Amino acid sequence: MPRRLKISQPIRVVLAQPRGFCAGVERAIEIVERALRTYGPPVYVRHEIVHNRRVVETLRAKGAVFVEELSEVPAGAVTIFSAHGVSSSIQNEATARNLPVIDATCPLVSKVHAEGQNHVKKGREVILIGHEGHPEVEGTLGRITGPVSLVTGPDDVDNVDVVDPSSVAYVTQTTLSVDDTRDTIQALKDRFPDIVGPDVKDICYATQNRQAAVRDLALAGVQLILVVGARNSSNSNRLREIGEQNGVPSFLIDDAEGFDPNWLRNVDAVGITAGASAPEDLVQELISEIGNFREVVTENLDGVAESIKFKLPVEPDISLVRQPV
Repeated sequence: MPRRLKISQPIRVVLAQPRGFCAGVERAIEIVERALRTYGPPVYVRHEIVHNRRVVETLRAKGAVFVEELSEVPAGAVTIFSAHGVSSSIQNEATARNLPVIDATCPLVSKVHAEGQNHVKKGREVILIGHEGHPEVEGTLGRITGPVSLVTGPDDVDNVDVVDPSSVAYVTQTTLSVDDTRDTIQALKDRFPDIVGPDVKDICYATQNRQAAVRDLALAGVQLILVVGARNSSNSNRLREIGEQNGVPSFLIDDAEGFDPNWLRNVDAVGITAGASAPEDLVQELISEIGNFREVVTENLDGVAESIKFKLPVEPDISLVRQPV
């Protein structure tokens, strides 16, 4: 089907800064790629390494095999845990099977695990702020050995049942909205005045930076915000919500194929950002797609320049557990 002619009026495309890959995602992808180079395909990854179809398809084409359960991993196969983290039971299952494991859990997620475990050691009951069913939440729940309750928002706080209200702590999913988490934390403090836990500022730096950048887009006079990211990406969904909360119509799309040119009606400026798992090439493809309908003038917002890099884990010695094909 031929495309319609471009509208003569140019459109400003304002790019958020920062956007796209964070250090934890870059680390996880590099772990899979390095494992493929070191051991050769296939390597098995439990769950999507990060929540992005393009990333998963690219790694699959190189020889990564994505599974939901360790029972799908052959004996002796190199196994990678996703950036979202896994429960202790999954870790123990891998150990029992003598699988050579490379853990790609984001260090900031591992920090949450450690905080929860530390609270348990001090005799506190733990409340986890997060979304039920999210892989990071499932992993965190499975890493805390003592009593733990899950709350999604302020309205859930009244339903929390603890043994000793004076000995309670909270931890948070790393990818939640800062504003939503702040409200939930305040509700917890109102009900449990002695509760302890991290400040809102301890939510993942990348989450905070990308959320602040969306607010900056709204202030930059855009009339539409497009968030490139997967539907099952928590941080991408939060970015779209923040755009809406700041009074700008906002849409979450997987890639350029999800773009609807009707969104450009009566729009002179569109803001674009991307979730922490979305590669930059998806953003550039979206800009090209918009260019099929309007002449594009791009503009980069000023924002935080992220320089954080996380160390890669030590690769396992698989000589004793993996037999040559």
